[in-house]
Amino acid sequence: MPLDLLTYRSVAMSHAQSLGLFEQVLGHEPVSAPGSGLVYALWVARVGPVPAASGLRASSGRLELTGRVLTPADAQPEDDVDIAVTGAVDALMSAYAGDFDFGGSVRNVDVRGAHGAGLGAQFGFSRFDSTTYRVATLTVPLIVNDLWEEVA
Repeated sequence: MPLDLLTYRSVAMSHAQSLGLFEQVLGHEPVSAPGSGLVYALWVARVGPVPAASGLRASSGRLELTGRVLTPADAQPEDDVDIAVTGAVDALMSAYAGDFDFGGSVRNVDVRGAHGAGLGAQFGFSRFDSTTYRVATLTVPLIVNDLWEEVA
């Protein structure tokens, strides 16, 4: 079974869009200022085999997506910036954990980190052009059965 990034990304982006929280949902890491309001961007961080989830004839894989919630740090009122970003992270994590197998397209979202970093978010700041953004960077780990066949 091939790695079907188009499907996995589509499911992850669909969850984000259905929340109604974001001005934009992007399928790539932004390289310039994404604008105002809450923005969600999603891209691939890494992929590799998962020995503990693999069999003798095929390796299962772990596809780690990175999601990033962004909003201008100087949005008014500034006291509400963290509330908006944290609320969006909470909603995304709930949606991803709640669709544990991404509509049957993956074995599971590795919520608790059985095979590496689990579903989670790290908060910080990022600067684009002359604007500083408050960001939360999500790790969205997906375990996919039997990606790479091992036959001689």
